[in-house]
Amino acid sequence: MQKPLLIEIGVEELPAIPFLKEFPNIKAKWSKILEANELFSEFDFFYTPRRLVFWHKNFLVKQPNHFEEFFGAPEENAYEDGKPTAAAIGFAKKCGVDVDKLERAQKGDKRVLYYKKDIEGKESKDLIEKMLNDFLKSLNFGKSMRWGNCEESFIRPIRWLTVMLGDEVLQMQVFGVKSNSFTYPHRSLTSNKFTFSSVGNYFEELVRGFVVLSQDERYEKIISQIDALEAISDINVEKDKELLEEVVAITEHPTVLMGNFDELFLKLPPEVIITSMKENQRYFPVFENNSLSNHFVVVSNAVSNDYILIIKGNEKVLHARLSDALFFYENDLKKGLQTEGLKSIVYIEGLGSLYDKSRREERIGAYIANANKKAFLAQKDDLSEDDLNALLAKALTLAKADLLSEMVGEFPELQGVMGYYYALEAKEDKMLALALKEQYLPNNEESALPSTLFSAIVALSNKVDSLMALFSIGKIPTGTKDPFALRRAVNGIIKIVLKYNLKFNIRTVFGELCALYSPFDILQLESFFIERLYQLFDKVNSSIITAVIEGGERDIVKIAQKIEVLKNISQEESFKEVFSTFKRVANIIKDINCDAEHAVYEVLLQDEAEKALFEAYTKTVSKEYENFDEKLRALFALKPFIDTFFNNVMVNVDDQKIKQNRLNIIASIYKAFKSIADIKEISV
Repeated sequence: MQKPLLIEIGVEELPAIPFLKEFPNIKAKWSKILEANELFSEFDFFYTPRRLVFWHKNFLVKQPNHFEEFFGAPEENAYEDGKPTAAAIGFAKKCGVDVDKLERAQKGDKRVLYYKKDIEGKESKDLIEKMLNDFLKSLNFGKSMRWGNCEESFIRPIRWLTVMLGDEVLQMQVFGVKSNSFTYPHRSLTSNKFTFSSVGNYFEELVRGFVVLSQDERYEKIISQIDALEAISDINVEKDKELLEEVVAITEHPTVLMGNFDELFLKLPPEVIITSMKENQRYFPVFENNSLSNHFVVVSNAVSNDYILIIKGNEKVLHARLSDALFFYENDLKKGLQTEGLKSIVYIEGLGSLYDKSRREERIGAYIANANKKAFLAQKDDLSEDDLNALLAKALTLAKADLLSEMVGEFPELQGVMGYYYALEAKEDKMLALALKEQYLPNNEESALPSTLFSAIVALSNKVDSLMALFSIGKIPTGTKDPFALRRAVNGIIKIVLKYNLKFNIRTVFGELCALYSPFDILQLESFFIERLYQLFDKVNSSIITAVIEGGERDIVKIAQKIEVLKNISQEESFKEVFSTFKRVANIIKDINCDAEHAVYEVLLQDEAEKALFEAYTKTVSKEYENFDEKLRALFALKPFIDTFFNNVMVNVDDQKIKQNRLNIIASIYKAFKSIADIKEISV
């Protein structure tokens, strides 16, 4: 038998951000508890800032009956002279029955003692209290709080509870709160609770109480109102997804309103205004003709017939915020970009100051630019090599200067961005200014990359220094912990290098720059770096990546090219047949060091098959190839010669010179392959 189940947990206003972080886990955690109690059924989960609601349209009023099976000692050990042994008596006691109630069953190749125990399912109403307590304890919101005499803690105090199965209010207590049949309407209407007599009545009363229970419905309501406002006012509202989710989480009855601010504030960089709106007030910026306008959109949670006062109140608050921002901005412009103060700001203990970090980045930037000199110098025809190098050095010197500004002190997320605007105001080169803005890119998985090579080198310098510096003091990520986002730094390096096709051999780069740091294990850093390649190429057979890495390649661009070539060729129908031949090559020389030189003496070649193979190999490796694809296909074209060799030539002959000469032919072929990838590592 099934009945509807309604659970409402009433709370003080939930903080949106920590709640939204745990939100994706809530349904899974409740489902797990339902399954553990054999009461799973489909359900909806709703939330508002003041309530968490589970709604089961069809919920079992009783667990299904089931049975447990018990298997005991083998039959021959259970009885002696027709009398039960200690093994049989002990098993019967375990099952809670007399020995004569025990049966026999086949288990494997033996007959053993057996007992089947029928178990009556429990009433759901006797289980839900513990289930709810277990569920609430399983939630992880980061920080939690205690209230009153309650021993448990939760994200916010629980103030009321409803658990209704059918039309029956189940009596229970959760976190010190007893269940009842009341809830609360929207706070704007009244602080008085209202009672309901049925599940249907509950939903009706919420509607009358101006509570939009479904978060999806609130989301759609906000979007539709913004769309209507855009159509009427000929504007574009930036529908930031994260901000939308946050606004949904803090409203029960959302109403979209538009306010204005003084055009004077438009002299501020747009990022400052937008950040102030979003971070401080949760407003949506408004654009007209692709430019930020002096309007904003706010989603009110109030229920009112006249929203003018609400709009005016929000305008007043935003005016104060933007006034402060303008004050900071004008003060920063007077001071300009300065670096002296960076000497007094510790970067990380053991790594000196931010000024020291800037100096290291300057050295790293010069190294990367020199390694890619042709591309670097091609960026600006109007600057000499010395001038361009000096511009890069200046960019890296000024990169962290905006951390001293009042604006970044107020809005840390604008570091780099403010440096861009202050550099432009100081009439610095536009390429330099842009590099300051883009120095932290990419800063997440979806982030854009630096838009110029100049910016890319500045960004690489920052990431390479962070990586090497932190490894040099033992701040190495372990497990899922990565407090300094070093995995993200490696991902960023790889993406930038690939976008700009830069020369970046990780072994060479780390080896030549390690003198800037205290001694540390460079190979450990290399291994950490290589781990990220598997993540970035997660759609490629991992054995292909291993083959390229084991082949010894450490240049990022070449690694990517080799992986791509091997991936494409391995997907061709003929690959398995070709691959089997070269797997045999690998097996024959598995005990030979393929990285050594393997001299082949033509005078020792006796069989026509080995002569033909050596001639084909020599022609193949003597050619120049435009890319790895051409070279790999040319090597694979040796297959018929190798097959003929294996079919007609005995390698392990008594004459050691001839044997070694033949092994050297095979080893040379394998070494040629290994210049692209160690094919024995590939599994297909």
